[in-house]
Amino acid sequence: MTELFKFLKAMASTTAFRLATGTAAVFVVIAGLLLAILFWQTNQVLTDQVMTALTAESEALRIEAQTISTGALIESIAARSRPDGPGLYFLADPTGKKLAGNLSRQPPETAGSDARGVFRYRPDIVSSKRERLGVAMAIPLPRGERLVVGRDIEDQRTFADGIKRLFIWSFIALTIAGLATALLISRIVLRRIEAMNVASQQIMAGDFSRRVPLQGSGDELDGLAANLNAMLDRIEQLMAGLREVSENIAHDLKTPLNRLRNRVEAALREPDSAPTFRDALERTIEDADDLIKTFNALLLIARLEATALDKSAEVLECGALVRDVAELYAPVAEEIGLTLEIAIRPTPPIRANRQLIGQAVANLIDNAIKYAPASSQRATRPLIRVEVAATASEVEISVADHGPGIPSHDRERALKRFVRLDESRTKPGTGLGLSLVAAVARLHAGRVSLDDNHPGLKVRLLLPVRLDVASPAPEPLTSPSVAKELSGVGATKP
Repeated sequence: MTELFKFLKAMASTTAFRLATGTAAVFVVIAGLLLAILFWQTNQVLTDQVMTALTAESEALRIEAQTISTGALIESIAARSRPDGPGLYFLADPTGKKLAGNLSRQPPETAGSDARGVFRYRPDIVSSKRERLGVAMAIPLPRGERLVVGRDIEDQRTFADGIKRLFIWSFIALTIAGLATALLISRIVLRRIEAMNVASQQIMAGDFSRRVPLQGSGDELDGLAANLNAMLDRIEQLMAGLREVSENIAHDLKTPLNRLRNRVEAALREPDSAPTFRDALERTIEDADDLIKTFNALLLIARLEATALDKSAEVLECGALVRDVAELYAPVAEEIGLTLEIAIRPTPPIRANRQLIGQAVANLIDNAIKYAPASSQRATRPLIRVEVAATASEVEISVADHGPGIPSHDRERALKRFVRLDESRTKPGTGLGLSLVAAVARLHAGRVSLDDNHPGLKVRLLLPVRLDVASPAPEPLTSPSVAKELSGVGATKP
């Protein structure tokens, strides 16, 4: 009993139970009002029927008494006074002596002239010992006789009492059903909420692979659980990225820091020599600049993955932006014996951050130039193709080269931070260029695809066409605030 009381107390304190109970209470009250109205209306109809019939018969007897003798009236009342009939009659002379009728006496409720009322009587039947309920009215007669005409309403009263009992029991049943329904609904809802709480507690305890269970009904709670799971997936990705960054910093930045420190120590061990110190300081500054660029890239990627597209976005034409960036790199490609081909097809405008899209395109072109084969290895000048095209829902920016490419099993790994494949170990860089492109794509709800160019690599940046928000005034590609942040992030500045 104690456990049941605790369960009911805990259940009553929940919002689900209060809402369900409130809804059930409103339903019960409305149903009770409807039953009460039905009971009153039924009783009123029965009463109107009895009084209408009683009034009509009283008027007929009054008119009849004016045209016939007292003896004929006695015979008429005696004929109407059936022991088992619904009609009730009492006829007396002016002194009060009973002349005819099936009532033993005149009801006190009808003692006055034109009086009427409800009374109890005992029928003139020897076998009947129970009083019954009747309604009657007095009719004044011209010769001084007293006539009372009534109707037995015991059956109507029994019917009304039955309706009343039905109303009471129905109200009790509705109340119990409402409470039971409230308990059932709250129990069902609480069971699902409890499953969410258990999953949340396990996640807070460190089990980040745990997810909120879905019932499969597709209702609001399933929608909430699906959104929570999507949020948990995103949080898990961010935390995995944070762990990866920490590990990358520990491994990939340790070597340049050690090299920088060893160079300074070596310079200090040398005899006093201004040229030696100057050379050591210059190389130290170069290494420090590379480290700063790497940290800037990491911070920018982290910011892109942790924020959403905001007021920095604008509606822009990708074709013109890509053409501007590609033309900046054309002299660099020409200088090392490469051909940079630009193919721009008409595309719908997209909503995007101009600087980030430009930086992503610059990273892709820089990588293509960096890993393109030397011109002596081919009969013709190596080709780098920059292309912009569109589908029904996406704008595609692609950069293709004829370099060593990336094996299919390494393409997903190549989009992660600090990943440098064996073929790229001899090339300068930090391994953050493609990571930044992937982060820019995710920020714009897009994607990055690495495909085989037969030979070489074709990188496709696919951005969704979205014009749902008006854009602010466009910011120049080379604005000082953005240029300072993006300088040196994965791309070689021409």
